[in-house]
Amino acid sequence: MNTLVIAGGTDGIGKALAQAYLGRGATVVVIGRNPERGRHFLDTARAAGAGERAFFVTADLSLLTETSRAAEEIRAAFPTVDALVFCARHYRSRRTETSEGYEENFALFYLSRHLLGEALAEPLSRAEHPVIVNVAGPGAGLELVQWDDLQLSRHYHGGAALGQGGKLNDLLGVSYAEQHGPAGIRYVLIHPGVTATGFSGEYDAGTLSHIRSMQHHAKPVEAALPPIIAAIDEPPAEALSAYVEGRRIPVDTQGFDPAAARRLRDLTDRLLAGSRPS
Repeated sequence: MNTLVIAGGTDGIGKALAQAYLGRGATVVVIGRNPERGRHFLDTARAAGAGERAFFVTADLSLLTETSRAAEEIRAAFPTVDALVFCARHYRSRRTETSEGYEENFALFYLSRHLLGEALAEPLSRAEHPVIVNVAGPGAGLELVQWDDLQLSRHYHGGAALGQGGKLNDLLGVSYAEQHGPAGIRYVLIHPGVTATGFSGEYDAGTLSHIRSMQHHAKPVEAALPPIIAAIDEPPAEALSAYVEGRRIPVDTQGFDPAAARRLRDLTDRLLAGSRPS
């Protein structure tokens, strides 16, 4: 493993993964929106003697302009990327639009992963065994997708937004593997199980109480790493694969329907080609 890029690598699973690979001698590039956490990441790496292999790119990945800028910075500095890992997401009990006019969960949890995967496809294709690991929640049904209202403008709920986001990432994996699998890039969808991360978000009182209970019973971050590390170290032979708590699940089911993936891809392309979201 030479160069690992982690979107959302200053907290939780992403942070632990970054530290693990720095300890193994890899070059690690972390993307995050908090400069203070970024400085802490770099300071920790320097203290461990890995400062020359640690890099931080400041970007709010809910903003498409910043996501694209971050990708260009990485492309310019690292001609080859061996692994790209998606961890960033942020819960919101109330529907919030970014300054660019997109619903924030949709922008952060789905659109940023779409953009980064496409923008870094070329440096990934130069690696010997390139892989994208999308930490989301594979396996749910297509009924979670509100095709006529992907940004949940009519009936928003924070849990529904994250649930739909997970399903959109399943379909993203299907279309990405269809397009870039022939170049050798492997796409792995992973649900590590309920993990005691920072649970980044802004919660109403009822949801916060539920989150506190989840944190109490969740597995430690370190216990979530093995299936992610395994996918990075030895990417599966297939262009697309999916795992739930280390157990491989089939990707030839209705939940990973190629026609639905192409439909989403078309909607996404048209959305990004427009000046404003629809």
